[in-house]
This record gives sequence, structure tokens and C-alpha cells, in this order.
Amino acid sequence: MLGSSASAATGGDAGALPAVDTAALTASARAVLNTSPVVTAPVDAAWTFDAPVVTAETPPPPPPPVRAATTSRSAARAAVATAAPAEATSAAVPQSVAGNAVLEIAARYVGTPYVSGGSSPDGFDCSGFVSYVYAQLGIDLPRTSSGIKAAGTVVSRADAQPGDLIWSPGHISIYAGGNEQIDSPRPGKTVQFRAIWQSSPVFIRIG
Repeated sequence: MLGSSASAATGGDAGALPAVDTAALTASARAVLNTSPVVTAPVDAAWTFDAPVVTAETPPPPPPPVRAATTSRSAARAAVATAAPAEATSAAVPQSVAGNAVLEIAARYVGTPYVSGGSSPDGFDCSGFVSYVYAQLGIDLPRTSSGIKAAGTVVSRADAQPGDLIWSPGHISIYAGGNEQIDSPRPGKTVQFRAIWQSSPVFIRIG
């Protein structure tokens, strides 16, 4: 009985695991931890970083399409009127134009360039302008300034009325009342209201 008990005890000890010294195994790790620097961070630490500023630029608008150059009669007339010297040009249309059929028609063509031999809104010379204006009222006049003078009746300056004509050698215009007239002066000029410049004007009444 004693022998069997001893054998059982011996068999049980033989199956037990040997003891492990954990202190020795972790000694090197503890040594490293003990010599490592201590890192601390405050509880309310705030993290910041610099963000680059990004701006958007609007691209310039595309250039307008190039169109073929065209010049209308009215645009050309306006350009000539703008380029014409301001000398002898009345800044304001005379009051006599209102209600006067001849002057109202004549005023429509202010700025029309002088054209030698011209008798249309494309360009007038002095007699071409006068005969064209009167033609709009159904009155046919000769084509030359001397012919127009012969077709009318001479009146005194005191009796002259807006819409009558002013003749001087080689030139004719339309009387606009007061000391004003409207005419197509000479090359480089345009139809315009201006002061009477003739030294001895002859006033002509048509009809």
C-alpha cells in the first residue's frame, strides 16, 4: 500500500510545470522604461496649423468678335459732323425752326457733308441743299444759286422771314431769322446753322 502511494505521488510531481521567474524576464523592459524620458501633455492643449490662403481669380472676358468694318451714311455723316471745326457753327438750333416747314426740313440734314455738285442726303453743295429742301415741299427750284435767285423775289432784310433765301455771288443759303442762316458752306464743312457772314446779303422770297 505504501509503495503504490509513493508511486502515485511521484507520477503526479513528474507532470507539474517548472516555476517561471517573471521578474527576471521583465527586468530588461523595466530598465528601458526607467531610463526613458517622461512625455506629458496638458489637458487643454490646442492644436494649430498654418493653412495656405487660396484666392480665386476671375478670368478676363473674351475679346468681342471682330466684325468687318461697315460705314452707314448716317454714321459717316455723324463722324464728319463731329470732326467739323466748331467755328461759325451755332450751338443751338434757332427758335425760328419750330413751326417753319422750310427750316424744319433743313434742320434734318445738319451734319451732312459738303459735296461739290451734291444734291442728296449723301452730300450737298449750297444750291443742291436749298433746292433739295424746297423739293420736299413740292417746290422745284433751278439747280444753280444764280438760277434760284432769278426764280424768286428780292425782299429787304427788314421784311425777310425765316425760310426765305440769302444769296451772295456764288453762294445761297436759307434764312433762319435774326442773324442766323443754315447752309452747306464749302468743302470740309457740313450743313450747319451759323451767323450771316455775307457783307451784302440779298434776301430772296420764293413764291
